[in-house]
Amino acid sequence: MFNFFKKKEVENDSSIMMPLEGQIVAIEAVPDPVFSQKMMGDGFAIQPTNGTIVSPVDGEVISVFPTKHAVSLKAQNGREILIHVGLDTVNLGGEGFTAFVKDGQKVKKGQKLLEADFDSIKDKVPSIITPVVFTNLSENEKVVVEGQSVRIQ
Repeated sequence: MFNFFKKKEVENDSSIMMPLEGQIVAIEAVPDPVFSQKMMGDGFAIQPTNGTIVSPVDGEVISVFPTKHAVSLKAQNGREILIHVGLDTVNLGGEGFTAFVKDGQKVKKGQKLLEADFDSIKDKVPSIITPVVFTNLSENEKVVVEGQSVRIQ
């Protein structure tokens, strides 16, 4: 299995690193139309191999969802990123998730944001695939997944 934790960065935007370990998947392959049809923005997904979610950027926490299944961040360069852990995980009401940050908190690249107990939740949700969405790309920017690398062009 590939390990991108603190090693692999999104090409052409070296200020962004992978937020968790696992296999990179094209956003179009996420089995949820909200993500696969890019309704929230372009991005990629990770089929996780562990449950530690870290900040991919130096920046600020915009929001930790009350159910702790997702966090949105604003990088110092203004790029906004949503990390949504699993699909339909909002329905768990926070079960299986621990948050280590709060709204408005400044964060550093690699800082732990969330912990997900995938062993306890994987049979309760459709998928633990984790979309990473750039919610404010400009109209001419897009995320390209090529094998196990991601770049913004």
